[in-house]
Amino acid sequence: MANYSKKLAAKSNFKLKEHPTNIKDEISKDDAKIELKELRKKIAALQDKMYADDRYSVLICLQGMDTSGKDSLIREVFKEMNVRGVVVESFKTPTELELQHDYLWRHEIRLPEKGKFTVFNRTHYENVLVTRVHPEYLLNERIPNITDPHHLPSDFWEMRFDQINNFEKRLTQNGMIILKFFLNVSKEEQKERLLSRLEEEEKNWKFSPGDLKERALWDKYMECYEDAIKNTTKKDAPWYIIPSDSKPISRFLVASIIYETLSEYKDIHYPEMPEEVEEHKRKYKEQLEAE
Repeated sequence: MANYSKKLAAKSNFKLKEHPTNIKDEISKDDAKIELKELRKKIAALQDKMYADDRYSVLICLQGMDTSGKDSLIREVFKEMNVRGVVVESFKTPTELELQHDYLWRHEIRLPEKGKFTVFNRTHYENVLVTRVHPEYLLNERIPNITDPHHLPSDFWEMRFDQINNFEKRLTQNGMIILKFFLNVSKEEQKERLLSRLEEEEKNWKFSPGDLKERALWDKYMECYEDAIKNTTKKDAPWYIIPSDSKPISRFLVASIIYETLSEYKDIHYPEMPEEVEEHKRKYKEQLEAE
């Protein structure tokens, strides 16, 4: 199996245009579906061991344009996992309570417990993506000395990148494994998926006119994604650029990277039976069998 965790990792000199949105010549949809079935069983087994070990946690961050396939990816990649071991958190427009805190607060309170996975469907990176494309949203945060969002301090976004990097560094230093995925879908594929939402009755509910407004800002979003990824891909909190014009291939790639990464942690293991229990194990077994 190819080492996708190395092949698809973003570098510090990241350029989005250098990353394909489709790699169907490398792997077919059918092969991707077959491989995924095995991978998700292996990931579930690793998570079970991690739950018992109770020292590490895993944060999966999913970012991508509308229609990039985040929801279906979550459903397909994690479907074999014990429900006690994985939580999905989706972030929409901040609530009034969330706006009473700094922008990272609502993400911090939903981080995974030790032994568990949490999947962020949209993430804290919305605060250097959506708010950068729509700086007027910053006014809702009521940040001191920010009165004109179109004339921010020159180092404002660099400051936020530093804050996010420091946030993630603290988490990884305390046992959290962070994997960040950008689902890289082409503008042409997004068009087809939006059309399917209009044409297929069972998908009509997914369509919003707002999707078209955001699509018109595609180039600006790509510019912001490139800058955010370039400034926040770190050894212990890497970004992976996932070709996502094919949903089956995208799911397979994400699952591959999760499995490859967790397999490198050789210190995750099932705890040994306590000595006092081990010593009397035969007696306990005889007691149960005698019932």
